Amino acid sequence: MLACTKSTWPPRLVTVPGLHGSEGGHWQTWLERQFARSLRVEQADWDAPHLATWSQAVRDLLAREKGPFVLAAHSFGCLATAHALAHGSHASNVAGVLFVAPASPKKFAFAGAFDARRLGVPSIVIGSETDPWMPLADARELAQRLGSAFVNLGDAGHINVAAGYGPWPRAKYFVDTLVHCAAPLRFRDEPVELAPHALV
Repeated sequence: MLACTKSTWPPRLVTVPGLHGSEGGHWQTWLERQFARSLRVEQADWDAPHLATWSQAVRDLLAREKGPFVLAAHSFGCLATAHALAHGSHASNVAGVLFVAPASPKKFAFAGAFDARRLGVPSIVIGSETDPWMPLADARELAQRLGSAFVNLGDAGHINVAAGYGPWPRAKYFVDTLVHCAAPLRFRDEPVELAPHALV
């Protein structure tokens, strides 16, 4: 259950890059500049994907920092994020998750077994018809297993810098949508006081 006070809303953006990290021109780097107090999950070795290790880095950040959070993951970072939320106790502090161009668990079988489980938070999976890292049908199936909304971005490659995704306003739109979906939950465990003029 997401219980937030006015002082902790809106959620903090947390980006979760994939293999090799996200360079300065990447949409994740651009997105971080669109939100105050944004954070990035860092990995000890960006060139050595390991599901348990990378997902632990996600959990460590969520435990260390003050939430709530909205996560924006890319490629293998999507697998690490989903794994972290499925096997940790921090999902209650996550307002929403944006999964962009998730990498195929089949291609990363060497990095650890991945079992997609339904998430208990609003989430969106963005797939591409020309993504070399995951066929569109598999991305759609992953969205169903996670309980996520699914968006087909069309001919968008791996939705990275090489595919032309540097500044990407739609990424901010998707994050804002997740925050708006979660907004009613912040009042669940706190009394709400309206100003007198709001009742007129």
